[in-house]
Amino acid sequence: MPRPTASPPPRPAWAQVARAPYATDPLQSRGRLHDEPESASRSPFQRDRDRIIHASAFRRLKQKTQVFIAHEGDHYRTRLTHSLEVAQIARSVARTLGLDEDLAEAVALAHDLGHPPFGHSGEDELDACMKGFGGFDHNAQTLRVLTKLELRYPAWDGLNLAWETLEGVVKHNGPLVKPGTTLDDLPTAIREYAREQDLELDTWAGPEAQVAALADDVAYNNHDIDDGLRAGLFRIEDLLELPFVGDVFRAVKADYPSVDADRWGAEGVRRLIGARIDDLVRETQKRAARLGPTSAADVRALKGPLVAFSDEMKEHEAALRRFLFDRMYRHYQISRVRSQARRILRDLFEIFLREPELLPDRWRIQAVAPGTTETARVVCDYIAGMTDPFAIDEHRRLFNLDRWR
Repeated sequence: MPRPTASPPPRPAWAQVARAPYATDPLQSRGRLHDEPESASRSPFQRDRDRIIHASAFRRLKQKTQVFIAHEGDHYRTRLTHSLEVAQIARSVARTLGLDEDLAEAVALAHDLGHPPFGHSGEDELDACMKGFGGFDHNAQTLRVLTKLELRYPAWDGLNLAWETLEGVVKHNGPLVKPGTTLDDLPTAIREYAREQDLELDTWAGPEAQVAALADDVAYNNHDIDDGLRAGLFRIEDLLELPFVGDVFRAVKADYPSVDADRWGAEGVRRLIGARIDDLVRETQKRAARLGPTSAADVRALKGPLVAFSDEMKEHEAALRRFLFDRMYRHYQISRVRSQARRILRDLFEIFLREPELLPDRWRIQAVAPGTTETARVVCDYIAGMTDPFAIDEHRRLFNLDRWR
């Protein structure tokens, strides 16, 4: 008698989810740079999300600036709360579109890990300090954190994340190698990693990473309104002049005529987030129906993004960004703090580059000699990993005589 044919192994519980045809399939993951056994209870992207949450760099986001320096108040966003808000929005959108929620969440949680203290001011100052040493870019630093600087495993440096997660983090804002550019034009950390693993830097990222990128836009644009109102940098009445945003806040007042300012602001921001998410979902569904991708690879091969806002919503958001730049990001109180932050980082960089023996042991043993490119990168890694309060205190320890003891 013929022997019975063995039935294929059952699909894991985490794989039994209805997905859009163009979603990333965790069963078809391209794997990790360093081979390791798969988990029976978690998909590759669930494991990546968990590794990111347990990373030291993720915990440090709790005291890194979003807009306001971490010590200025307990209610303002930090990089950590912002990342959690981005992850929540990304997961919700991915679920609605039938994408892999865990991959979208992992990319969202990791996207800001490379940010230095003091927000974009810190990034600008570190980049200026690193001129002549390869520069500084927070996206490249995120890749460096994920693949080199997190030291949690005995067999390799970094978190050994799946290909799709690393690709999504690096390319969530679009292709890095564009017409007229080459790999040599990219930041050092990305060039170095590309020699070990091809992340297809000339294509768009998968759909989940595209969702995470726009979830970032939804979160920071609308939550900056909330933080700006809380800080008294502008009033709700000022927002009424804006297209779309003003309509939303007027509708809240019409529905709740006696509402106080705090609840008026909170409800307006909530509605703005919902409206932007609805627009994002509708526009993406329209593009998917028109372009007909049948796999994540098809999404990567498109000439433009699959996940997008409508043109009308883009115009509304451009108006909001102009308002926030004028009334919030360039406000003199914010500018003063940013000026202080830049001086702190410049002082730290210069003294450590000149005197690397002042670095803590982990970093000191990597430094080659004062003033070299290798030492500059070590100093940059050390400073980029600092929280706001730690950078302030480190500056005091090194430059204030009252901290000698």
